[in-house]
Amino acid sequence: MATKESVEQENEEIKQEGQEQETKAEQEASEEQAQANEKAEETWEDKYNELNDKHLRLYSEFENFRRRTAKEKLELINSASSDLIKEILPVIDDMERAIDSNKSAEDLETVKQGFELVYNKLYKTLQSKGLEAADVTGESFDPEMHEAIAKIPAPEEGMKGKIIDVVEKGYSINDKVIRYSKVVVGE
Repeated sequence: MATKESVEQENEEIKQEGQEQETKAEQEASEEQAQANEKAEETWEDKYNELNDKHLRLYSEFENFRRRTAKEKLELINSASSDLIKEILPVIDDMERAIDSNKSAEDLETVKQGFELVYNKLYKTLQSKGLEAADVTGESFDPEMHEAIAKIPAPEEGMKGKIIDVVEKGYSINDKVIRYSKVVVGE
């Protein structure tokens, strides 16, 4: 028969075992929580490092793109200039021949025709590159497209505020004005 003391002692031992198991469970839970926290920290750190690496790669890629684009733009400008010059060289050759020919020329009409031929050849070459002359006589004055160098009394009432004379032609390349027309405006 079990005595009261032995029953109490058994109860006490069971209690202690329960407390020990609770303590072990709490320790295991806190260890698991600590491990989970470490993993979470490592995960955040890994994500941060990954994003930082992506950012650095993207920045480097953009810098390389910017340098490459600037270099290509400079090369394009240089090659465009050389292409235009190559097309104008025959006009210079014609002009030199005309100058040599004019030294001994006696017929004024052939000299005029020679200059007109050279002018037409040069103008057509520039037109092929997109050059357009502005014909503005009789149009309304537009300060965005014209430069007024003088105002004179209008010969007719309808010519007030309109362009009466063009002193220097304006030019544009592909609809972009490169030289404004210098004009005389009626007032």
